[in-house]
Amino acid sequence: MTDQKISISLKRFLLIEECPADWKTFDLYLFRDEYVIFYVGQSQLAFARVWEHLLGGFHGHSIMGRFVWCNWPRSMRFTIELMSSKSGQFDAIGNDLNAAERSLIEQWSPCFNVSLNVQPTPVPPSYLPPNAKFRCSRSLNKLIHEAERAVKAEDHQLWLRGMG
Repeated sequence: MTDQKISISLKRFLLIEECPADWKTFDLYLFRDEYVIFYVGQSQLAFARVWEHLLGGFHGHSIMGRFVWCNWPRSMRFTIELMSSKSGQFDAIGNDLNAAERSLIEQWSPCFNVSLNVQPTPVPPSYLPPNAKFRCSRSLNKLIHEAERAVKAEDHQLWLRGMG
């Protein structure tokens, strides 16, 4: 059993083409910013499901994906968290995947989870709603290139701070 979880910015997530081997045990995921959880979900391979949301957003198949692209480039700073229902955090509920997802939804009341969520958190007014017009290219390659530039700039700033 592992208590490990991964938290990664969306801009860095976009640069990972293939699921790292040690991430394959993660079956829960969430999209968030600094203050709000937007969505909690489950999948046998959480990494792949996050990608499905992102790609489905272009075609209106995922409200979370649409929300990401409607709020681009600000959404580059969103955090993707991947975790395992087998972690100690979920021991009390028998490490059951459905129960773990339900627990996270009850705990966080994410904006876009409708089922199991008595009172979803309102989308902060500083964000455009998922039905807004896209403000970004519909070319995933261009968006990945933008994310790559943002990551390089961020890494350069971190490097400069380390020098001072």
